[in-house]
Parts: sequence; structure tokens; C-alpha cells
Amino acid sequence: MKFLIYRQTKSAMQSGKLNTKKWILEPIESQNSRSNNNIMHWVSTDNTKNQLRFEFATKQDAIDFASKKKFDFNIIEPQEPKIKPKSYAENFTN
Repeated sequence: MKFLIYRQTKSAMQSGKLNTKKWILEPIESQNSRSNNNIMHWVSTDNTKNQLRFEFATKQDAIDFASKKKFDFNIIEPQEPKIKPKSYAENFTN
């Protein structure tokens, strides 16, 4: 089973970055593990391991945990936003 390590991104509905500091370790779910119920339109699975989600304070903690448990994992590095410095005085220059 393959796992994915990534840092949670900010949703479009939030302006702050409070919940974006955690690193997440979760399994990559295959589409074959799900089954559809055509009558009730439910989606079910028999593999509860796909519902696991581990949170870590640092990327290294997540890597150490995955290595210790011998998980096969990939890491997605976060893209840091480029901040353009601005000043209030620029509003009044032509």
C-alpha cells in the first residue's frame, strides 16, 4: 500500500493559515477498492485502512514514522506563495 505525505493547504474559504502547518500521512486509495450501490447510490469499501489519516508537526516526523512502519510513500512539497513587498506610499505615486 502506498502512502502520501503532504502539508495541508489553505481552503478558499479561509483567510488565515492556522491549519496549514500540519503534515499529513494518508494512504493513496485505489479505485478498485470501492463499490457502488446502484439502488441507494452509496459508495462503500471493505478496506478500512484507506480511512487512516495521521497528522505530524514536521515533515521529518512523518518521514520517520513511515520509514519505521516500512510504508512505501511519496512526498509532495508545498508551494510557498511569492510575496511581493508593498508599501502604503505606492498608492500615491503616479
